[in-house]
Amino acid sequence: MLFLHVNEITEAIITFLLLVPFFLSGKIKSGIKLAIMYYGFLMIDYFCIPLLNDRIAILVSMVVVSLRMILPCIIAGTYAFMTTTVSEFICALRKIHVSECVIIPCMVIIRFFPTIKEDYSQIRNTMAFRGIGVGKFSLITQPMKTLEYIIIPLLMNGNNVSQDLSIAALTKGIGVKGNHTCVEQIKVKAID
Repeated sequence: MLFLHVNEITEAIITFLLLVPFFLSGKIKSGIKLAIMYYGFLMIDYFCIPLLNDRIAILVSMVVVSLRMILPCIIAGTYAFMTTTVSEFICALRKIHVSECVIIPCMVIIRFFPTIKEDYSQIRNTMAFRGIGVGKFSLITQPMKTLEYIIIPLLMNGNNVSQDLSIAALTKGIGVKGNHTCVEQIKVKAID
């Protein structure tokens, strides 16, 4: 969908199908949030952009359409991250005979985002403690200061976290050749 640029109706139907597992697995709140985001962008594209001035319409359309087109990827990834453990993911990749040079980076990425999310919340707590960028609109009212206090520490931590996760994965023997055992039992069932 992202690379072939399907029409909006097909995109909306496929996005709906990507949202269905959220509701079937009890992740209703997340499903509703993502549905509101996607279909909100779709409504802005259809109803609001035609009413705008040409120059403003181009700018708004570029942002809205870009976000709308990448949201199905985010929806699929969000569901995968919410419902799949790292060991299940690795076991599934090994069952379909994916190369270890793909498995190791995937494992690092899966563990990377929750760590960065935790670092972000700690940075926001520290900023609030010091009275910097406390409000919800601080990014708008003090953009340079807020970005400086958030982006720089996240980039520094991100580099360290990725190195640490790579070392941890290799220490656990994930890159060792040969047969690996797995605690998880992955099987295709009727619901799949």
